[in-house]
Amino acid sequence: MKKAMSHTKVSVKLRKSELRDEWYLYLEAYPVFKPGNDKPQREREYLNRVITTPMWDKTRPARIDKDGVQTYKPKRDMNGIIICRSKTDRETCIFADNVRNLRQHEYDSAELYTDTDQEMVEKKAKGQVNFIDYFAKVTETRHKKSSKSIIVNWNRVHELMKIYTEGKPLPFSKIDLRFIDSFKTFLLTAPQGGGKSGIISQNTASTYFSIFKAAVHQAFIDGYLDVDLAAKVKGVPEEESRREYLTIEELNHLAATPCNYPMLKKAAFFSALTGLRHCDIRKMTWQELSKEGDHYRINFTQKKTGGVEYMPISEQAYLICGEPQESDRLVFEGLQDPSYINRPVKVWVEAAGIKKHITFHCFRHSFATNQLTEGTDLYIISKMMGHTDIRTTQIYTKVVDPKKEQAADAIKLDLKSDVI
Repeated sequence: MKKAMSHTKVSVKLRKSELRDEWYLYLEAYPVFKPGNDKPQREREYLNRVITTPMWDKTRPARIDKDGVQTYKPKRDMNGIIICRSKTDRETCIFADNVRNLRQHEYDSAELYTDTDQEMVEKKAKGQVNFIDYFAKVTETRHKKSSKSIIVNWNRVHELMKIYTEGKPLPFSKIDLRFIDSFKTFLLTAPQGGGKSGIISQNTASTYFSIFKAAVHQAFIDGYLDVDLAAKVKGVPEEESRREYLTIEELNHLAATPCNYPMLKKAAFFSALTGLRHCDIRKMTWQELSKEGDHYRINFTQKKTGGVEYMPISEQAYLICGEPQESDRLVFEGLQDPSYINRPVKVWVEAAGIKKHITFHCFRHSFATNQLTEGTDLYIISKMMGHTDIRTTQIYTKVVDPKKEQAADAIKLDLKSDVI
């Protein structure tokens, strides 16, 4: 059944020129309701036409002009067309009324819908929304307070979508399973950002595609997609990456090896004893360190996850920090930027005769691996490292597997020949 919505009336109106005795013709539609705005709006459309001889209806006063003179509304004939003295102006007003009639028909057609028709119109409108612009808005609203690394990843996916579509808009109507699979394939050979050459790793592609799927799922929640396409597509499988670490013996050997940067050496061993990331160590202030009796702790907000952490640390880790300073001072003042720090780490590790490819982050890996080797519960390690998902911590169990092989040969018995 048809239902009448708010009826919009289109009228031909005049606007006085400020410089001459002439009047511009324009159309005014009212009331007009737009999505997201409950208040009625006035829509004006200027016709690029002027008249100079309109006749005024003295019985219908209008507004008082800036000079204090009373103005009047124009006279109209029985069809509502403005009456003019000039033949040319009369023809211009007839033209304006013809345009008005067309616009009125458009509004009348738009204002009679069934409920299903209305849904179809709204669906069509949403289908024309640019998904790339929508993605940018989701990034801004969803991750306003997220860590810098998360925002960087979302922004990079946004850039890669623009590269994939060659800068063209991507309407929601074009997003289907075929498009999603195609973009997934593109990510496997996508270029690196930040001025780097080559393509991204498979694990990075996996992260980026998960972000893309999260945005597609959000679009389903927001009503831009009828089907949750993200749930129908598998992610990019991650490759197992080797998590290099230093054994306790290697750490002791490294401790005895001079380092050109004393603060770097202190920070590296603080990471190996606490599992903290470089970004959290670099920003740590003295007010985040505390001693209560014989116990030491850190209270801080993780830079990567944004999680608030309370973590006990060993006395040895506390002593590495040195004498307490003012509360707002950095504990590891002068610690190198993450883009530079791995160069001196490499020199230091090579000087110690260690043949592994060690970066600063490997000291965090060393903490987790050595804790597992010493028998610390996996759940406890997960909490100490600030992991939000214990599956992240479980990766370290594979690193410790070779220890099982060594353990198999740990027990030696004096067996007789009748046993063997």
